Amino acid sequence: MYGQSRKRSRQKEKAVTIATFKLKKDKLATTLQLPGELSAYQQVDLYAKISSFIKTLKVDIGSQVSKGQLLMTLEAPETNSQLAAARSRLKSQEALYTASKANYERLYETSKTPGTISKNDLDQAIARRNSDQAQFEATKAAYKEVAAIRDYLEIRAPFSGIITARNVNLGAYVGPSGKGSEFPLLTLQEQKNLRLAISIPEVYTGYLKQGDQISFTVKSMPDQVFTAKVKRLSGALDLRLRSEKIEMDVPNTSKRLLPGMVAEVHIPLPANASTFVVPKKTILETAEGIFVLKNNNNKIEKIEVKKAGKQMIE
Repeated sequence: MYGQSRKRSRQKEKAVTIATFKLKKDKLATTLQLPGELSAYQQVDLYAKISSFIKTLKVDIGSQVSKGQLLMTLEAPETNSQLAAARSRLKSQEALYTASKANYERLYETSKTPGTISKNDLDQAIARRNSDQAQFEATKAAYKEVAAIRDYLEIRAPFSGIITARNVNLGAYVGPSGKGSEFPLLTLQEQKNLRLAISIPEVYTGYLKQGDQISFTVKSMPDQVFTAKVKRLSGALDLRLRSEKIEMDVPNTSKRLLPGMVAEVHIPLPANASTFVVPKKTILETAEGIFVLKNNNNKIEKIEVKKAGKQMIE
C-alpha cells in the first residue's frame, strides 16, 4: 500500500503544470479619482438697500422665478416723504426757470429796436435765466436720486432660477446695516446648469485641457454616471495645496443633481509611452527586492524589476 500511495503522489507531481506568459510592451492607462464639489452656476444673496419693512412677500423656498420678476416689496414712509418734497422743489424751480427764460426772450426781442432796452438789463436777464436753469438741473438730479432710492423698495430677480433660502417674514425690519442685515433676504440660484470644481495635483496638471470630458458619480446615486466637460482652468497652482483649480459645466435640466453635493470625479490618465507589463500575480516581492520568475530552458531565474507607479494589471 505504501508503494501505491507513493506512485499516486508522483503522478500528481507530473500532472502539475506551470503557467507562463510572453513578456511584451504595452501602454498603461489608469484613472485618477478626486473629490469635487457641485455648485450653482449662478448664485446671489439679495439684501435691502435702505432701511425699511417687508410689505409684501411673493415667493418662498422652492419658488421658480424668472429674470426681472418682483420678489418682494419694502415700505419706507420717510422715503415717500422725501420723494414728495423733491417733486415739489422740482416743480417750483421749473416754474422759476420758465419765467426767467420767457423774460429774457421778451427783452431780447424788444432790444432789436434801438434805444428800447439797455445792454445792462439784457445782461442781467441772461444771467438770471442761466442761474435758474442751473438750479432747475440740480433740482432735477436730486429728484432722480430720491426716485432711484425709492426703486430699491422693489426686490426683483437678477436672473432666472430657484429661491433656495428665505430669512424674513412680513413686517420684518431690514436694512443695509445693523439689525435686520445679518442674513440675506433671499438666496437665488440657477440650477439648470451646475459648476463642478476640482483641484488637480501638480503632477497631473498636464493631463487635462479645455474641452476634455470626464465622468463622475455622487453618493445619492452611486449607480448613475454623469459626464461634464472642462471649461475653465485657473492656469496657476494654489500655493497652499500645490494644485490647479479646474471647473466643468454640468447640464442639470432634470435637476437631479443639487448644489453642494460632493462628487467623485474620474479622470482618465492615458500613457504617453509603452513599457513592459506583467500580471500582478507574477510579481515576487521579497526583502531583497521585487522579481519576476523567468523560465530559461526549464530553469527558473529571478529577474529584478521595478513597478511603474501603481499601474499593474490584475
